[in-house]
Amino acid sequence: MRNNVYIPVILIATTLLFASCTKKFEEYNTGLSGLSDEILNADFTRVVGPMREVQKNLINQTSWIYQLQQNLNADIYSGYFMSPTTYGGDNNTNYYMKDGWNERVMVNQLDDGIQKIVNFEAGTLIYPEVAFNHCRGILNILKVIIVHKVSDVHGPVIYTHYGKPNADLSVDYDSQQDAYTALFKTLDSAQLYLSKTDTSDLKALRTADMVYKGDITKWKKLANTLRLRLAIRIKYADGAKAKLEGEKALDPANGGLIEDNADNALINYGAGHPINIIIYSWGDCRSGAPLCSILNGYNDPRLTHYMLPATDAAVQGQYIGIRNGINLLNNDRYRSYSQPTAKAAVGDYFDANNGMAKLVTAAETWFLKAEAALEGWTNAGDAQTNYETGIDKSFQEWSAGPSATYITNSTLTAQPYIDPKSVVPGENDIKDTSRYLSKVTIRWDEANSIEGKLEKIITQKWIALYPDGQEAWSEFRRTGYPKLFPVVINQSGGTISTTDFIRRLPICNKFRDSDPAGYGRAAATLGGPDVGGTKLWWDKKP
Repeated sequence: MRNNVYIPVILIATTLLFASCTKKFEEYNTGLSGLSDEILNADFTRVVGPMREVQKNLINQTSWIYQLQQNLNADIYSGYFMSPTTYGGDNNTNYYMKDGWNERVMVNQLDDGIQKIVNFEAGTLIYPEVAFNHCRGILNILKVIIVHKVSDVHGPVIYTHYGKPNADLSVDYDSQQDAYTALFKTLDSAQLYLSKTDTSDLKALRTADMVYKGDITKWKKLANTLRLRLAIRIKYADGAKAKLEGEKALDPANGGLIEDNADNALINYGAGHPINIIIYSWGDCRSGAPLCSILNGYNDPRLTHYMLPATDAAVQGQYIGIRNGINLLNNDRYRSYSQPTAKAAVGDYFDANNGMAKLVTAAETWFLKAEAALEGWTNAGDAQTNYETGIDKSFQEWSAGPSATYITNSTLTAQPYIDPKSVVPGENDIKDTSRYLSKVTIRWDEANSIEGKLEKIITQKWIALYPDGQEAWSEFRRTGYPKLFPVVINQSGGTISTTDFIRRLPICNKFRDSDPAGYGRAAATLGGPDVGGTKLWWDKKP
């Protein structure tokens, strides 16, 4: 695994690649692939390949990598999923941080993300007659997606210093605050590239673009929507910066937002979604108790699109999930509870042959706008209209029928969770779960406080973000909504509060051991110990 030299090797290799790619690029690629220059140069292969790889690895297509990259952390901590598998005992599901599990987030960011962008830049030298402006604009947007997700898991992230080792071969991480500042600048750069009139790279782009097939207008909308997402994310940490960037995103002169499902940012793998194998072949993923509690309580028609009925004799035909940190006892105790699915209007996201990764959708945009309206940001519109439109766009996304009746319901609330397999007294009885449940209803009430309105917005946003556990976990940490069930068993050794929930993943030993100096500087930016209970920079809600 190269634990002791990992970061220096990557950084040195990256630096050498920038310095010598004109001399060695053809040699390296022909040697590795066995293909001639004529074949490799046809249809811009040397830039198309890296661009496609970056997109596919936003949610890694390899099942075991995706499992470690997201499914055994953010997917579970979001309340969407839980694993029925014991994995030998203490692990991430009960807050015992498995170092080997947690390394994939940052490893994938380096090896399968930023490094592929470096490869793209090297490939452009083969085609001096092409500017590749639009391709660079898109890759800048993809950088933002990659880096903000890594930062939202760990905090410090190697971004602006990537490929720039110090004299002692250590590397500087960006603090989360510095990373977000840089990401906004990256979005500025992306918009500039996308606004170029040179069209010499459009042939390459149509092949390389797995999201919009070369539709630059839609990429501009995605850039603005990401800017709004990041602006909202930092509003408790830096309200002035949040407002500045949020209003820039909301300004229609800058290209608009993803406000219709036809503009949703999805990546079609052309193969199965990695979670398909995790769910159906390995049996390592089932629906989370909070998702079932909320959807059942609301009589939400999206329920049947998100999961299958349980087949366990104790809960036959019910939609029931598993609580985080429960005493699993063995791998069969909960394996017949509800299996996750994701059957949307565009098809099943988890399909075995035609799976899709969900990056950003119209529903998220409207909920972002609803919160921006609560803040009074220019061009945000009306909070209630945005909120109700967000619900409607989500219903459309999931083919859940009309939302008119749903949005007017003012009585339904989350349903208490009762587990008939509970073996520990008080572990999961109705009294225990009821005290954690929110009483928030669906119908908008203008008389509510700002905080009451925010809880409605985020609860419905959380439902609509499914199955993107990364964003759902981030929004839960940022706002405290929706109210979730804490872990039943906490094996963190006191480093993570049961009632405050896990806030981040520690930086793994691979990066600590390979670069102790760089790690030390990174850890110092956390404002607390490098443990799961330390809050991120943007996690500042009073």
